[in-house]
Amino acid sequence: MPLLPANQPQLIRASQKDEYYQNCLRNNANEAFQTFAGSKRWLQWRKEIELLSDLGYYGLTTFAGYQTLGEEYCNIVQVNPTKRKVPSRIRRGALVLLHSFVPYLLDKVLVCLENELQAEDVQVQGGQSAPAAPWNPAAHLRARIHRAVGLLTEPQKKALLPVLFAVQQGVTILHRVHVALFYINGAFYHLGKRAAGIRYLRVRGATGDDQAIRTSYKFLGVVSLLQLGLTLALQLNNFRQRQRARQEWKLHRNLPSSAKPAEEPASRTSRCILCLEQRRHSTTTPCGHLFCWECITEWCNTKAECPLCREKFQPQRLVYLRNYK
Repeated sequence: MPLLPANQPQLIRASQKDEYYQNCLRNNANEAFQTFAGSKRWLQWRKEIELLSDLGYYGLTTFAGYQTLGEEYCNIVQVNPTKRKVPSRIRRGALVLLHSFVPYLLDKVLVCLENELQAEDVQVQGGQSAPAAPWNPAAHLRARIHRAVGLLTEPQKKALLPVLFAVQQGVTILHRVHVALFYINGAFYHLGKRAAGIRYLRVRGATGDDQAIRTSYKFLGVVSLLQLGLTLALQLNNFRQRQRARQEWKLHRNLPSSAKPAEEPASRTSRCILCLEQRRHSTTTPCGHLFCWECITEWCNTKAECPLCREKFQPQRLVYLRNYK
């Protein structure tokens, strides 16, 4: 019987079937753990229970040398890069770790690092954190990240936070690009299988519309790449606009005040309601109210709305009135 490469619909259906059985196993494991250990313990160990469920599912199928339920449903088999032999045990074990453990570890590291960088009560350099329980690997990970972040200065933390957000966005973009490439070439549906070099062959013979199916998925992949490129271009344009507005604020924030002596007390109409003093560097909001430039820009750092009428607006819409008296 000829074994031909599996096409995109078969790989997607197999993955969906595996996800269905994985969710069933996760739900049963979560219910059992919550019943015996309580809701508080379950909330602390929910991610770890899901990880153990996934490792158990793939350990009893892929690592043991059997088909998963989704692969059996679609009649496809795993092969190594030569497409002549089944993957070795080492390659199957690497696939299980890359598919289940690595995403869990990456998510844990990014979330812990983000929480530590955004925490207001991070201990100063050399501070001691609470000792981690020896039976809790997640607590050890958090403790190590806490100590590492404690060695950084405040400017370093502020500079590292945008890098962390860029990494999180990069992981999402990587997954979208990988799915689009899968639609085009139909080889690897998961990053773990691409890294392990595991492909699929189908046991059934080729169907008459196989080429038409692959062509339609190639078109879907091209459309997905175009959509991703357009999304990235819009995000980059918004980022540049925010950077330009931020530079303009820094340029005009510390403008020197006028050197005119205040011979007469300021009238009520020339006072800023935020500082209750005579307006300096009058600035208007889109709704027409006047404030000091320094006062309204500081206000917009907290709330992007007019202090008087509460109208929402973007900070870059503030207008600095240079020759207004």
